[in-house]
Amino acid sequence: MKNIPISALIGLVITATYFIAAALAPVISPYGMAEVVGDVWEPSSSAHLLGTDQIGRDLLSRMIYGGRTTIWIATLATILSFVTGSSLGFLAAVSGRWIDMALSRFVDLMMSIPSLILALVILSSIEATVLTLIVLMGLLDSTRVYRLARAVAVDITVMDYVEAARLRGEKIGWVIFREILPNALSPLVAELGLRFIFMVLFISTLSFLGVGVQPPLADWGGIVKENKEGINFGIGAALYPAVAIATLAISVNLIADWVLNRTTSLKGGRG
Repeated sequence: MKNIPISALIGLVITATYFIAAALAPVISPYGMAEVVGDVWEPSSSAHLLGTDQIGRDLLSRMIYGGRTTIWIATLATILSFVTGSSLGFLAAVSGRWIDMALSRFVDLMMSIPSLILALVILSSIEATVLTLIVLMGLLDSTRVYRLARAVAVDITVMDYVEAARLRGEKIGWVIFREILPNALSPLVAELGLRFIFMVLFISTLSFLGVGVQPPLADWGGIVKENKEGINFGIGAALYPAVAIATLAISVNLIADWVLNRTTSLKGGRG
């Protein structure tokens, strides 16, 4: 941490600010999430720093609560995606040909269908609860993680230390978690940041289309949808969540790049 570059430090500060605000939303929010406190689309003032939304709710409070919903859904969906995708990818790489082929062909089938279209079809027939969104997004995105994890693991399984572990009689679990996973962390960490941002964009898109987070909960995509008509009148209420998504995406990618460079240099030093 002593030699952290300024870009990564900026990314850490911005990302930490968003996550802390999400965790402390009920404490730092000036008003309730759905509390009507003024007129429609009031301008910024001392009472409402970002103004009000299309029905008179405090926009800053909506942004804080919306960030909480967006960030936690994206975080949990990313964790589910990586646990599922990397576990199956490593399993396919170290298992027999038939298991590898069956998993890979199933993933190819799922990836041939655009994730957004598939999510819209599924959400049109089931209730879009927070749990449903997390599970659906995590499983759909796990196919991308699977492809990366399998590709990395296939290269690692031919290394001498993996062959030595197999000759010692180590089980698949040992090979995956003690031999493959530590050596696959660098590309997975880089992908983690990209997948998290994809989840933020995914849930925001679903909410903007009306099938994501449902009222009375707020999220950034839903705030854009609710206030998009104000753009026609020169009101920028819909732009605040867009700026929040953009800054979060940039800051997370700055951190991912630094972590990737750090882990790569550490491995090089050990070699």
